Amino acid sequence: MLAAAWRVTGSATDAEDVLQTVFLRLSRRPASQPLGEAVGGYLHRAAVHAALDVVRSRQRAGWVPLETAGELPRTHPEGDPERAQRNAELRRALRLALARLSPRAAEVFALRYFEGLGNVEIAALMGVSQGVVAVLLHRTRARLRKELAVLMGDAS
Repeated sequence: MLAAAWRVTGSATDAEDVLQTVFLRLSRRPASQPLGEAVGGYLHRAAVHAALDVVRSRQRAGWVPLETAGELPRTHPEGDPERAQRNAELRRALRLALARLSPRAAEVFALRYFEGLGNVEIAALMGVSQGVVAVLLHRTRARLRKELAVLMGDAS
């Protein structure tokens, strides 16, 4: 869960806050709505949702994380600072683009590409068919390509 929240928010501090939020929500859940064996899936999905909420709220507020404000990007493993800068910009743009998606589309994308789950696992977690997951991923990737082109200034 922590890894999922960190991958979505890009911040360890935010990921820890997300976990607190998830556990608070779980503790407030009525006893009449037990999770049973589905607790792992619930926690995973709740972490992704809460992390996306953090990204969306920060985007609306125009927030910049203190730890990265004015900081130079880390050097890319091959020692190319321009590539490192481009990668940092791409990560930021991807988070903003994800925040613009519907919650369901953002969740499916995060589960697939941040968490590495397969379509079968995502379908089981979300209670939908594999076909629904495949179609949603296809549409989400197309939308993200457009959003990223705009955010990265590559729109023609």
